This record gives sequence, structure tokens and C-alpha cells, in this order.
Amino acid sequence: MSLSLAAQSPTWIRSISPYLPGKPITELAREMGIAVDKIVKLASNENPRGMSPKARVAVEAALAGVARYPDDYDLKKALSDHTGLGMERIVLGNGSNDLIDLAARVFLAPGRSTVIAQHAFAIYQIASITAGAECIHVPAKDYGHDLDAMRAAIRPDTRLLWIANPNNPTGTFLQKATLQAFLRACPKDVAVVLDEAYNEYIAPADRADSVAWLAEFPNLIVLRTFSKAYGLAGLRVGYAMTAADIADLMNRVRQPFNCNNLALAAAIASLDDHTFVADSYELNRHGMTQMVAGLKRLRLEHIPSHGNFVTVKVGDAARVNQALLKQGVIVRPIAGYGLPEHVRVTIGLEGENARFLAALEKALG
Repeated sequence: MSLSLAAQSPTWIRSISPYLPGKPITELAREMGIAVDKIVKLASNENPRGMSPKARVAVEAALAGVARYPDDYDLKKALSDHTGLGMERIVLGNGSNDLIDLAARVFLAPGRSTVIAQHAFAIYQIASITAGAECIHVPAKDYGHDLDAMRAAIRPDTRLLWIANPNNPTGTFLQKATLQAFLRACPKDVAVVLDEAYNEYIAPADRADSVAWLAEFPNLIVLRTFSKAYGLAGLRVGYAMTAADIADLMNRVRQPFNCNNLALAAAIASLDDHTFVADSYELNRHGMTQMVAGLKRLRLEHIPSHGNFVTVKVGDAARVNQALLKQGVIVRPIAGYGLPEHVRVTIGLEGENARFLAALEKALG
């Protein structure tokens, strides 16, 4: 009996567990018969304010050019001016997920390994397995990265190590000095991806000048995205900053035109809208205070978070999640991250946070 065509795929590809995104509003509306405008989605860490008004104007203006293939020069130039790095050190991605995949494809292969923290972003493992590498999982420390244990886990065949700061889905945070000490101790033939998707939500005094670190650590790859604080999750645009030779390799495996015209225009405009980003930070700060106070009132444990979300221990998370869905509230169950008693909740607008807390109290019975 001949094998199916799917069985001809490499075993490591067939071993991948698919990524499960937050449930879309329209999907819940179909399933539960709830009107779309009655649903609150706090599952995917999106900016509840939407996109910058400047980005909206830029997108509308860019519509006239969608018949042409994109030219990403202007965004690279804007990012170069913004960061002080040469354009040859910047790589654009279809969201930072794309850049994660590029880094894995550049450095990983069968016979190589990569180090990943427990409870870290699922795409690190998926991208690494896709490249055929072995994943070395290191137990978390207080739900976050144990950098000493991660350093000790590095083997001679390790070529890539992943750090998310803040970490998704737990919101844990590594201080600047701790990160720098790790980078100095890490072997120089191991690439370190520092994923800063939530960088704009960190308190300004706590933010690391990771761009300046690139001069000291040529094995460092810093990732940023426009999907979170900038409000462009649906347009999919992120960027990597690294040494020129690494950027060159990432660009060799990058798909041509991986950022579309509308995304490029919106990102350029968003980068210049400092007021929008500052206001988004303040909204999140106040929303986090509101959310934490509500969770304390409900006597629920949460993991202190430095992002635009908070992870809450609710007991039977699958049951609680289903009860929330029936009330038109979408959050993110994270059993797939080894946290079956927790849900991750995005910080929304004041009314959305209140709606979640009320629905949660009812779901808990």
C-alpha cells in the first residue's frame, strides 16, 4: 500500500502543532448568534484605539498605487532615521512573525538546535521545527525566562536562542542589566533574537536601548512590530535590526514584496505620530490599573505584566473561556503554553475592560 502524498513531507513538518490565533469576532458571531457590535475581543493584544489618524490618511492616499508592486525604500529610510542605523541593517517583515521565520531559516537546519524558554511565543518553536532544528525547552522562572538556565542549555550545535521582552503570553520582563549580562556571556556563534513586540508599552524608564547594543553584540537580532502600539495588526508589518551581514542573509531568504503598499504607507505615517503612540501607552497604563484592581476584587491571581495584556489564573480555564464566549467576550485560553488554568486578556478601552470583568465574575459563578 503506497503512502499518501502528505506522508512524504519531512517528519518534523508533520510534527508541528498548528498555531491557534485568537478567535475572530465574526467567527464568534456565527457560532453564538451574537451581533458583531455586541462582542468584545480582548484576545489578540491589538490596540483598542485602532490605527493612527495619520496612518489612515496615508492608507487612503496609497490606494491609488495598489496596482504596482511595492517599493520599501521609504520605510527603510524612515526606520534608519528613527533608529540611527544604516538601511543595510534593517529587514522588513510581513509582521514580526515573518522575521522570526527568516531568522530560523538563516540559522537553523537539521542537526542544529535552538533554545526556547517555557511559556514563550509559540511561533519560535513552529519556525524552528519548520527549519528542521531540535528545540531545547528551558523551564520558566516565575513564568519568565531563566537566562542562566538558557545559557547552560546551549550546546555545540545550538545556533539560535529566542528571548521575548516583555514575554508573550505571560507579560514578564527582563531588566536591562540582566539582558546585557546574558548577551556578554552568550557564545558569539549563537544568534540571539530579542523580540520587542511590546516595547512601546514598557515604562519609558525601563526600556533598554537595544539598538545601541547592536554595536557590542554582532550576534543580536532585535525585532519590533507595528502590530501592537501602532495599531496596524491587520496590515502586517514589522522590522528587524541587526548586523549588516545577518540582514543580508535574512533578505536573501525573504520573499520579494513581503510588505504591501498600504502597510508601508501606514507604517511610515505611524512612525511619525508620536502623540498617538504616547496616548496609546497612557491608555494601556490606566487600563492595566483598572484591570488589576478588578482582578483583585475578584480575588484572582495574575502575572504582573509589562505588555498590553495580563494573564489571569481562573481555574478551569476552558470552562471559564466558554462561559465568556457565551457572553460575547473573547479572551485567549493558553493551555497550549502549558498554562491550562490561565487566560490571557488584552487591555482594552475602559468600557471593554469593565465588560470583561463583569462577564468574568458571572463566568466564575
